[in-house]
Amino acid sequence: MIKHTGRVVVIDSMRGFSLVGILLANMLIFQYGIWGKDTIEFFSLSAPDTAAYLFLKIVVEGSFMPIFTFLFGYSMIKMKESLERKNLKVKRYFIRRFLLLFTLGILHGTFLWEGDILTFYGMMGFFLLIFLNRKLKTVMIWTVLFLLISTLAGYGAASEGMEGFINKQTLLNYVKDSVQTYGSGTYEQVKDFRNNADPLELPEYMFLVFFLLSPLATAALFLLGMYAAKKNWFYELRKEKQLYRTTAIILIPLSLLLKSSYYLFPNAGWAGSAHMLGANLLSVGYIFGFAWLFTNFKRTILMKAFECVGKLSLSNYLLQTVICTTIFYGYGFGYFGKLGVIPGIALCLGIYGLQLAGSYVYLKYFTYGPVEKVLRMWTNFSWSGKAKIKVALPVEAKNTSAS
Repeated sequence: MIKHTGRVVVIDSMRGFSLVGILLANMLIFQYGIWGKDTIEFFSLSAPDTAAYLFLKIVVEGSFMPIFTFLFGYSMIKMKESLERKNLKVKRYFIRRFLLLFTLGILHGTFLWEGDILTFYGMMGFFLLIFLNRKLKTVMIWTVLFLLISTLAGYGAASEGMEGFINKQTLLNYVKDSVQTYGSGTYEQVKDFRNNADPLELPEYMFLVFFLLSPLATAALFLLGMYAAKKNWFYELRKEKQLYRTTAIILIPLSLLLKSSYYLFPNAGWAGSAHMLGANLLSVGYIFGFAWLFTNFKRTILMKAFECVGKLSLSNYLLQTVICTTIFYGYGFGYFGKLGVIPGIALCLGIYGLQLAGSYVYLKYFTYGPVEKVLRMWTNFSWSGKAKIKVALPVEAKNTSAS
């Protein structure tokens, strides 16, 4: 069995690459709201913006965040291996880490933005502890099982849409109010609307049900990442280069076709399942496609910049929120619902370009990002951010010190 102790550079670069797709998908939420982005007819988009919107829904949305979930699972296993080499209690460190992620998510969602994902990652971290020490075969079986569950859960979604569980007029009223509040409201008005307005009008216990069921819909890529780390994927890049290329060439077109069926056949019950399956498979296609590109261009400045963004992923993710809410919300420039999809894409690429350059320069002077540093300090209970290595004493030494 091959043992590795260093960071896997392609993983950092892939994490940085995934952030541009996450920002592109999140730009729809920043511009139109978490409910407005799926009720886009309310905003009367132009034909070019409509085409760009469909492009984002098919090529980007739902297929870049799973890359991050894959990398989350991958990094869990690598962190576990690192802690075990230092003779440290693994779960204690993970529990502290996930508690802080969950707390950061609550603060992020409450005080800044409705599209927070950190709370979910904190929650999923505790769920994934169940699989931390499972055998490879067990992890893969559960990966396939969760993939089937999420695929079947999408059945009928294309034909029913949100009308299956929410009143259309109630939703439109909510979107109309969100445009007014987010576009011209003060910080307190925006915060109050985000935390208290509810278009679902569901009883409180239903939110608990959704909370408990959410791992079923998203666990497949988390577990695939754990499986990949246990199998030491992405260490011998040159040797597996052709495999990455072939897998990407097969999965990316197939997955785009599956996701497109959701919009080509809106009245077909199976289209929702095809969309869910396509979203996950497209993520895998992007993962292997990026690994193949990395083997060819790993020495380029772009790949190095991706790596830098990836090392600062948490700080960059939160910075994206600060920048975009300032641009779109009323307490900033108030462009909510006004900019358009194509200008939004251009804005996204501009912000990400600045993050590429900024992260590259930042890491010339600092080792960790500000939020990453806090996370390491809390996880390791150390001001330096480094875990203290415990050296196991031989039995004879223990007996001598005891006497």
